[in-house]
Amino acid sequence: MTSRTSAGDGLSPQERDAAKERAAEQKTQARRAKAADRAAADAADVLAKIAAMPDGDRALAERLHRTVAEVAPDLAPKVYYGQPGWARGGKVVCFFRSGQGDKLRYSTVGLSPEAALDDPSGLWPTSYALTAEPTEEAWAQIAALVARA
Repeated sequence: MTSRTSAGDGLSPQERDAAKERAAEQKTQARRAKAADRAAADAADVLAKIAAMPDGDRALAERLHRTVAEVAPDLAPKVYYGQPGWARGGKVVCFFRSGQGDKLRYSTVGLSPEAALDDPSGLWPTSYALTAEPTEEAWAQIAALVARA
């Protein structure tokens, strides 16, 4: 038999410890659920942004979304400055800018400093222009950059 405390709560020290452990478990589960809810909401937001793009940019963004999911499944979709992005640990690593939405002649695939693609020369590109119909070689280059990032 365990001894009861004199604090008047009716719980033994072991029961109190077990209750604290259970409370901590529930908080952790709630945080995980909230994080999963946020991740699902972020993914839905990115897909909605892509779906709202003009046809040409939508096709590019959809292809980029598939490419990122394939070569860097650890990157999570996240809206970044109103455009689709993909993040690790909440920080965007790569993103897409709609050229038509920005009234520019081309769309852009960009890489943030989080991509850590630094070149020893001290000069490296952080964004790439995408024409209306990039070649398969261009998509392979994008996939390689995203995989490195």
